[in-house]
Amino acid sequence: MGELTHSTETNDWTYIRTNMNYITEEFTFDNLDYLNDYENVTEEPPDGREYICVEENPLLLFRTVFQPLVYGVVFLLGLMGNTLLMIILLKRWKNLRMTDIYLLHLALADLLLLFTFPFAVTQGISGWPFGTVLCKLIGLINRLNLVCGSLLLAYISFDRYVAIVHAIPSLQRRQPRSAQLTCLSLWLFSFFITSPNIVFLSVKGEDINSTRLSCAFNNHGIHGRNWMLASRFLTHLCFFLPLVVMGYCYTFVVITLCQKQRSLEKQGAIRLALLITIVFCMSWLPYNVAILMDTLRLLGGIPEQSCSAHASLNQALIVTESIGFSHCCVNPILYAFIGVRFRRDLLQLFRKTNRLSVENLNRVSVTETITTTP
Repeated sequence: MGELTHSTETNDWTYIRTNMNYITEEFTFDNLDYLNDYENVTEEPPDGREYICVEENPLLLFRTVFQPLVYGVVFLLGLMGNTLLMIILLKRWKNLRMTDIYLLHLALADLLLLFTFPFAVTQGISGWPFGTVLCKLIGLINRLNLVCGSLLLAYISFDRYVAIVHAIPSLQRRQPRSAQLTCLSLWLFSFFITSPNIVFLSVKGEDINSTRLSCAFNNHGIHGRNWMLASRFLTHLCFFLPLVVMGYCYTFVVITLCQKQRSLEKQGAIRLALLITIVFCMSWLPYNVAILMDTLRLLGGIPEQSCSAHASLNQALIVTESIGFSHCCVNPILYAFIGVRFRRDLLQLFRKTNRLSVENLNRVSVTETITTTP
């Protein structure tokens, strides 16, 4: 375990552990990376000061190799998939079904989250070089997606519940326009509860390396710390509460479908909504459990342990967050494999694109023949 020694010359504590390095330095809870939800804080020695664990090679490897690799793959797949999904849904804008409208907004939320990936990778590798304005904007977009995505999926389950379990009374109320207004309300609500990020996020030198900048909850003292904790609480609430709603709604949907015969198309729509919800839960549940443990640690609910245990928790945060963010590229894949209309529209889009390419190629060939003929 090492030993705790005190230097009378410098009047500083030096905490020594086997294979672990500590830096004696004042630290506040404000230095929390908004993109990664982990920070470099250790337990408090007897003098009440907090000590910082220097990042070990495994954690540094996770941040500089594993995370950029995962984010790069997810960024490319998610960008292509969600863009195609939005193009296809927008092409049949006037004939969109209720589920299609919610999926369109889900694709938009995923694209917004994908927009933050290059910034997260850059911060993990070399720090934050983009300035305070982008720090606040990217932080807002990042949290906004997490909240709005879970709320949209919860409302999809509620919409399926209304359509299947209470089909007749709800026919007049379930109009596409009402779905658009509902989605707009969810976006505005999500913006409202995540907007304090604009106030509390700022750019500052890291505690270990002051020349390396980070976009984090650096300033505003206790208020910044309180909002960081409140932001985490909202993240938990906006995941677990929709999870309860989904479980309740889909339980009655399955019971109703087992009792009554439904069209294959309607059963396919329910199967799609169920699968998207299950994948969402599998993607984000580990991350929510990890940050819940870390939040309890910050609040003193879990006693501080060694730097190795702290590094393991940080690794868990990085891995589970990467798994959660990989959800951005999953919805288009699920929709392509399950949605019959989507597969048909996608094939038509590819045929049309290929036909236009052939026509352009023939036009170029004819032009070249005319211009080169003596």
